[in-house]
Amino acid sequence: MSTTRPTIDAGRLQVRAVDVALGKGDAAFTAVHQFSLDIPAGQFVCILGPSGCGKSTLLGAIAGHLPVAAGEILLDGAPVRGPAPERGLVFQQHSLFPWKRVLDNVSFGLKMQGMPAAERRREAQALLDLVGLGSFARRYPAQLSGGMQQRVEIARVLINRPRVLLMDEPFGALDAQTRAHMQSLLLDVWAQMRTTVVFVTHDIDEALFLADRVLVMSPRPGRILDDINIRFDRPRHGDLLTDDAFVRLKRHCRALLHHNHEGMRRAAGAIA
Repeated sequence: MSTTRPTIDAGRLQVRAVDVALGKGDAAFTAVHQFSLDIPAGQFVCILGPSGCGKSTLLGAIAGHLPVAAGEILLDGAPVRGPAPERGLVFQQHSLFPWKRVLDNVSFGLKMQGMPAAERRREAQALLDLVGLGSFARRYPAQLSGGMQQRVEIARVLINRPRVLLMDEPFGALDAQTRAHMQSLLLDVWAQMRTTVVFVTHDIDEALFLADRVLVMSPRPGRILDDINIRFDRPRHGDLLTDDAFVRLKRHCRALLHHNHEGMRRAAGAIA
């Protein structure tokens, strides 16, 4: 499988003054309000915010699973109207078929596109090699660790060659050591494929370690508090987390999140 970088025009994502509402009737509420974002092709963006701020809701709208109440979402200038393989989505919990071997899980999307068996298996094997699981192609998901299952899930999404990879706290259920390994692996894969990545997390260290840009979101209804350009050299390694500049950015993000959490808490108390 070719892992060359996409053309410079493939994967530009624009979110223009988007509102996303959830619930119905009296229970309806605005989860994301007037959210605007422009991501160049190939950029790695992390969306950082507290639980319930609308991060996953925004990702669902970009994926095409949730309709927007206002505004529009464009991929390479074309409006997002619904789900499509060009916008691949990875969740915290994998969705692998337990009755299929790893190779067949990864190649499933190409099977649905009608690609001949030998060709799709070659491509699946190449992606398994890329994520370090080439020797596990004949195993079943239950025979793999949690981190390995997530690697298979990432390979299964990437085989469709998405222009945008959407990741909803994909490493949140992993232990600290496995999580750190998966972060480094993801950066290695991204460095080779250079698809646009939008990665949702509530972990400040994770956001600053992975991203070209970090968007800090407010509590619900979600909006952007800060858009931070991350200028640390790549490739990145674990010792970055103790770098003085990294620690300063971490304090800045924590202060933003804490200040807005306290403001929401005081406002709720005043209403009560």
